[in-house]
Amino acid sequence: MTLQTIRILGLDPGLRNTGWGIIEAQGSRLSYVACGTVHSDGSLSLADRLRQLHDGIASIVHAHMPDEAAVEETFVNRDPQSTLKLGQARGIALLVPALAGIPVAEYAANLVKKTVVGAGHAQKTQVGMMIKVLLPRSDASSPDAADALAVAICHAQHRGSRQLAANLKKVKA
Repeated sequence: MTLQTIRILGLDPGLRNTGWGIIEAQGSRLSYVACGTVHSDGSLSLADRLRQLHDGIASIVHAHMPDEAAVEETFVNRDPQSTLKLGQARGIALLVPALAGIPVAEYAANLVKKTVVGAGHAQKTQVGMMIKVLLPRSDASSPDAADALAVAICHAQHRGSRQLAANLKKVKA
């Protein structure tokens, strides 16, 4: 029996920098494909910055054709304006793969860190080091790209249980 290879896009949303990472999962085997950061120009209007994020993520989806996507959930910080802007960037990160017909999952930051590092309150440096261990060929040049790869790894590890839960809901309905 041959295991199916699933290409996963991980996204770590941010208005200034949105990290992205692509991995392939075949059973429990993970392979690095690509990663990077989509930047928006802080001198532009919010609408134009969101368009830049949309266009950047759309080009990644088009170039790498992922089967599934995963987005890190937003944490609420002390500044409501920053939280709102982050939420808008996150909306773009959810919308672009959905418009392409790609199923999108969401994961809490603590679950992503716990899955990759083993501790839910791990530092960004710890996440980056574990990405190099789990995906030795990866070349994440920014913490945002490393975080996006971590989101993709989290999805690879939890997608089976999510699918099982969804199937159980359908049976009960």
